[in-house]
Amino acid sequence: MIVAVQTTRVALFPTCLTDTFFPDTARAVVRLLERLGCTVDFPLDATCCGQMHYNTGYREHAVPLARTLASAFAGYDAVVAPSGSCVGMVRDVYPKLLDGSTSVPRMYELSELLVDVLGVTYVGAYFPHRVTYHPTCHSLRLLGVGERPMELLSNVRGLELIELDEAESCCGFGGTFAVKNADTSTAMLTDKMWNVLGTGAEFVTAGDNSCLMHIGGGLSRMRSGVRAVHLAEILASTEEEPWPVTR
Repeated sequence: MIVAVQTTRVALFPTCLTDTFFPDTARAVVRLLERLGCTVDFPLDATCCGQMHYNTGYREHAVPLARTLASAFAGYDAVVAPSGSCVGMVRDVYPKLLDGSTSVPRMYELSELLVDVLGVTYVGAYFPHRVTYHPTCHSLRLLGVGERPMELLSNVRGLELIELDEAESCCGFGGTFAVKNADTSTAMLTDKMWNVLGTGAEFVTAGDNSCLMHIGGGLSRMRSGVRAVHLAEILASTEEEPWPVTR
């Protein structure tokens, strides 16, 4: 169980993939947290967490990246990232990778921060669409976020939350796994897409843009009409500032 931190000053770690390909997710995190009364800092010295290097076997290249990121977020009581994968890297791998030489940032996945730290499950969101949720592997198995994302989604006004069959099955992305094992990855993705389509949902959401990029790309190529959207963007959506569904 994560110990709650009494703070309204939060640092944002957007992650490489979100910063490069899905900046609207990072903006949504800021908009959401500011609506809840938080002050959000964005340390410019933060770089990649080193997960890609570490997972691919380049441990020596991951160490300086880990030290740089840890230094950038030193002193913050709470750091939030819209990625269970990167948070898992920091929380699970950094203590071993840094070997006590540098303090590990107190980093939370978004749903953890909202529910455990800020103590909220209703965030004032409005999203009048049918939505299904995919629990990503790292958030599910490494962080154990459990029902937190579902609690948050179930409290979004107008949202119809539809259960996903075989939800806990991997989508097949797995970072470089999708590149090195393309055929297996595609087969796993196909199973996930059929389960998503079977819900009749308009949107599939998750806490990691990496998995959403994989699933959403497949659904787009199928011309399915189902769109992928990050959990943060749903939670940041309101009647006054709706998510831009036409983009």
